[in-house]
Amino acid sequence: MGGFTLVHFVYLLQATLWTVVLTVLAFGLGSLAGFVVMLARTARTRWIRAVSMIYVDIIQGTPLLIVLFLIYFGLAVVGIELPALLAAAISLMIYCSAFLGEIWRGCVQSVPRTQSEAAECLGLTRWQTLVDVILPQAMRIATPPTVGFLVQVLKNTSLASVAGFVELTRASQVINNSLFQPFLVFGIAGALYFALCYPLSRLSRALERKLNVGRRQPA
Repeated sequence: MGGFTLVHFVYLLQATLWTVVLTVLAFGLGSLAGFVVMLARTARTRWIRAVSMIYVDIIQGTPLLIVLFLIYFGLAVVGIELPALLAAAISLMIYCSAFLGEIWRGCVQSVPRTQSEAAECLGLTRWQTLVDVILPQAMRIATPPTVGFLVQVLKNTSLASVAGFVELTRASQVINNSLFQPFLVFGIAGALYFALCYPLSRLSRALERKLNVGRRQPA
């Protein structure tokens, strides 16, 4: 049994790249689905709001690990076998859609109602009001928490290992099973996660300070 070598470190770097790929894929798809959830949660039709609220409550109340099991192993039971990357991306997309939908719903509803009332007075349709008036203001509010949530998504990619996807955590397990040096191997993995997450966390805080300052009214 040898020690930790450059080959092992390169393997961890490759797994880190796949972690980033999964994060981008899941967050991108989750953003699209989350936008639909946000529209449903702010719809004028009561039953659409009710159905979307039930969806959000179920997903937010279910551990992501269970969602991964249902997508990867559950679909296989009925004959639908998905590649590990696709199964992990779909599971994280579902997870992201519920949380991003709620984040963005709160941001949309935080825009003063007078803005939509003024748009209606100008004869804008509901969609025009949303796209041209509400969303530009809501995006300013939503940017910091959205970036902050991206950090959570990146860290949650570690659960994709249960589906056999070799991301950073799974790669660390594979190396440790051959070297039996958990402190060293997982310490390096932790440092790589930190290198990915810390800049995003700093960006989220910086955006929050900048945008909050920008919203202050002059005395």
